Formats: sequence, structure tokens, C-alpha cells
Amino acid sequence: MSAKKKLDSALSETPGIERPESLSQASAQSIKKHRLKKQTQEQLLQGILSGQTAALSKGITLIESKAKKHQEQAQKLIMTCLPHTVKSIRIGITGVPGVGKSTFIEQFGQLLLAQGHKVAVLAVDPSSSISHGSILGDKTRMESLVKADNAFIRPSASGDSLGGVARKTREAIVLCEAAGYDVILIETVGVGQSETAVHSMTDFFLLLKLAGAGDELQGIKRGIIEMADAIVINKADGENEKAARLAKAEFNRALHLYPEKENGWTPKTLTCSAIENKGIDAIYELIQGFTRQTQDSGAFEHNRQQQEHYWFKETISNTVLDDFYNRPEIIKEIKAQKSLLDAQKTTPFEAAFAVLNKLK
Repeated sequence: MSAKKKLDSALSETPGIERPESLSQASAQSIKKHRLKKQTQEQLLQGILSGQTAALSKGITLIESKAKKHQEQAQKLIMTCLPHTVKSIRIGITGVPGVGKSTFIEQFGQLLLAQGHKVAVLAVDPSSSISHGSILGDKTRMESLVKADNAFIRPSASGDSLGGVARKTREAIVLCEAAGYDVILIETVGVGQSETAVHSMTDFFLLLKLAGAGDELQGIKRGIIEMADAIVINKADGENEKAARLAKAEFNRALHLYPEKENGWTPKTLTCSAIENKGIDAIYELIQGFTRQTQDSGAFEHNRQQQEHYWFKETISNTVLDDFYNRPEIIKEIKAQKSLLDAQKTTPFEAAFAVLNKLK
């Protein structure tokens, strides 16, 4: 059948104008070439040491990767960064959701920058246990800080880490210090056991509280209050200012119930309004006083040494656990035991021991 007769058919279509390419081939090739370009280990290291935020971000991404080849590269990067780390003060900031952590860090970070510091913020966002996704919205609440030349903000998903502290936060601190950041702020989710994990990697532990939320009664219980080096009642403004002063008095009384800290520091309670930028300077002065006191007594360095021992053991535990679950025989046995559990032919305890016996 001729072309003309085909067009005469009721099912035929008149040829239209071809849709133009939305992206030129030259641009597409350029993008592909750029993606394939990889930095060498030495280039990445030099980028971090020169303070390039892009290189620092790449380094932290490398650390957070679960791929085995990336983990090996990450360990080499950390080891080469260690000799170049600057003396820093590591500050953990925690509190329940809604207490105003991000707004507080925005104001506190601005004050630190004005004092000539380089500030790195490692903010850990909670991950969904269903989709494993994370909003990572901390940067949106730190509009001024995120634009500052001497500030670096890195939101990370907590993943499956207990209490919401990213497993690789400790290593990220090393990279930030190698990049010249002398104040490291670690913001936690503020739920579960995250406070314990943050306390084990920071020099000063700051707990943000709200007045009128029932938290005053929690002051008589051990736990988070016991670890805090300072308690700050945030949102002490407007009609809430009086309630904040009362909460401060309650927490001060509660702190007297606890024994003296090993480092000789007496925890203090302060009030502030992050949104109105009130009381932030007093918190900065308090942390300076803490640093001077603990450095003079040797407690600062002793605490760092204890933390190194803690993370030494934690790294061994995490590595052994990862290796265990990635062994082919263990994967196979876990699958078999799950089938037996589903058929109600074993118990969770018997199944667990059956898997562990594969190591013998």
C-alpha cells in the first residue's frame, strides 16, 4: 500500500512537528562527564583542610555511606585528617521537639561568629521507621546562619541509630575540626537515648527546656538532668517570662539534689528567648567559664580521653555486629529461622541461639 493510501485511512494521523530536545546533547554529555569525575583521596583531603564546604560535605557523605569500599576510604580520610584537627569546644544541644533548638542555634551561632569563631552544626533528624526518609529541615530554620561564610550546617538522617544520633557523627566531628571549625554544635532529636550518645562525644552538654510543660517535676528524677552542664529555659518572653523564672527556680532546687560532678563543675540554670535574642550572651559566657575551669583542672582533657575509650569500644561493637549480619551463612540461617518462627515451630530465643551457633 502506498504512503498516500495510508494517509487516507480513518486511523491515520497527519505527521506533526517533532518535539524539540529539552536538553541539548552537549549539555547532557557535560553533565555525565562531571558526574563521572571523582576526586582523589588527596584532593578531598586538601579540600577539607582548606575549608571548602563542598569537600567537607563530600567527606561526611563518604563517612555515612554503608558501602564497604566507601567505609575503607572513609577510614583513610579520617586518619589523614586527625593530625590537622584544631582545638575545639564540642557542645551538645538537646531538648524535646518544639523547645526551639534550631532557633536557639541560629542566634547562638550568630553570636559565636561575631566572636571570631568558625561554627559547624551537625543536626541529626529523626528517620521514619517505615520509609526511612527524613525531612532534614533544620537549615530552613537557620536562614542567617546557613548563609554565613564561617558557618557549616550539616543535617543528617538518624537512620537506625539508637536515640537518633547518627552513628557517624563522631567521625564527622573530626572532619569539621580538620576544616578549621573550632566550635562544633551537635543538635539531637531530643527523644529516647540520644542524650546519652551526645553526652559521650561532647565537652559541654546543654539542655533546653520549656516552662509550663510539666518538665519542672522531672528535675527530681535522675537521667537527663544529671548529665546536663547547663539547663536553659527557652521562650522566656511575653506572658511566658514569669513562668520561665519560676521554672528556673524549680530546676535550681532540683540540681542541689544531685552529687557533685566528677569534673568539679556545678550545673547552672538560665533563661533565654531565642526568638527575641535575649540571654544568649549569658549562655556563651557560662560555656567560656566552664571551658576555663575544666581546662585548668585537667578535667577537660580527661573527659576527652574517656570519650576516646568509649568510642574505641563502640566501634569494635558496631564493626563486629555489621560483619555478623553480612555473613552468608548467617543470612541463610536467619531466613530459615524466620520461616520456623512463622510456622510456630520454634521460639524467638531458640531461633536466636540457632543463628549464634553458626559462629562455632
